[in-house]
Amino acid sequence: MMLGVLFPQMEFGDDPIAIKEYAQTAEGLGYESLGVYDHVLSARPEGRDEPSVAYFHQQAFHEPFVLFGYLAGVTQRLVLVTKVLTLPERPTALVAKQAAEVDVLSGGRMRLGVGVGWNTVDFEGMNADFRTRATRMEEQIEVLRLLWTNQFVTFDGKYHRISDAGINPMPIQRPIPIWIAGQSDAALRGVARLADGWFPGGGVVTPFQLQPARSEGWDVSVARMRDLARDFGRDPKTIGIEFTVGGAEGTPDDWIADAEECRGFGATHIRLTTMGAGLTSPSSHIEAIRRFWESVSPWLRAQ
Repeated sequence: MMLGVLFPQMEFGDDPIAIKEYAQTAEGLGYESLGVYDHVLSARPEGRDEPSVAYFHQQAFHEPFVLFGYLAGVTQRLVLVTKVLTLPERPTALVAKQAAEVDVLSGGRMRLGVGVGWNTVDFEGMNADFRTRATRMEEQIEVLRLLWTNQFVTFDGKYHRISDAGINPMPIQRPIPIWIAGQSDAALRGVARLADGWFPGGGVVTPFQLQPARSEGWDVSVARMRDLARDFGRDPKTIGIEFTVGGAEGTPDDWIADAEECRGFGATHIRLTTMGAGLTSPSSHIEAIRRFWESVSPWLRAQ
C-alpha cells in the first residue's frame, strides 16, 4: 500500500511558505502523494437550510490546479491528486488543459480524482446543470482521455462538440490517471467501467470507527465493484482503491490497526487526514503527519 496525505486546507491558512513546508515535509518523509479537496464558492450560512450546502465562507479552499502549479515547482516526487474535483461543474476542455499543464510542470505527477458533486451552490455559481451531472461526467471522462492522447480530436456527443482540435502542451502521462469517488451503485459501475482507481464513499476510517466502517458496507462495495469490473471485461486488480484514515488522534497501535483494516478492505492506497482533530497551526499538522509516518511506515515496509 502507498501512503499519502490530505492537505488540511480548511485549517491550514494561506501562508505560501507554510504550504511549501508541508508539501516538502510530506515528500521528505516518504509519502507518495498529496491530495486536495475541491470547492469553488462558499455560502453565507445565515438563512440557509439546504441539506446540500455544507461548506461556508469560514472554510478556506485553495483552487487545486493553481495550488498544484505551485507545488509542482517546490517538490520533486510527490504525486498531486484531486480528491476530488467536481468535474461536471467545470468545462471539460479547460480541465484537460489544466491537468495536462500540471502534469507537464510536475514531470508526470498528476492524478485526477473526480466526482459528480453534491453542493448546489457551486453548480449554480458555475452555471452548470446539477440534474445532469452524472451523465455529463461519464462523457467528460471520455473527452478528457481523447484530448490527452490525441493531437486533434473530433467529438460530437450529448454535452460536447470538438471539431478537429486539441490541447498543447499535451501531458506526459497519456492519459492522466482518473479515479472516481462514490459508493452508490451508479458510482461503482462508473468505477468498474471507466476508472483507474476508486475513492470509496466519503468516510474516514479512524481508531474509533472501524466497526461503523464495516456497517457502511465498504467490504461489500469493494466486492461489488470487483464483480462489476469483471462483467465489463476488466481485471479488478488493475483498479486502485484508496481509503482515508485519521492520524492526529489515537495511538500508533490504533493507526497500524487502521492500516491493517484498510488492507483487509483491499486498499492499494491510504490517505492520512489531520483535519477535524483540533490542530490549531500549520506546524501542528506537519508534526502530525510526521508522527503518523514514523509509526506506520515501518509496519508497511515489513509487509
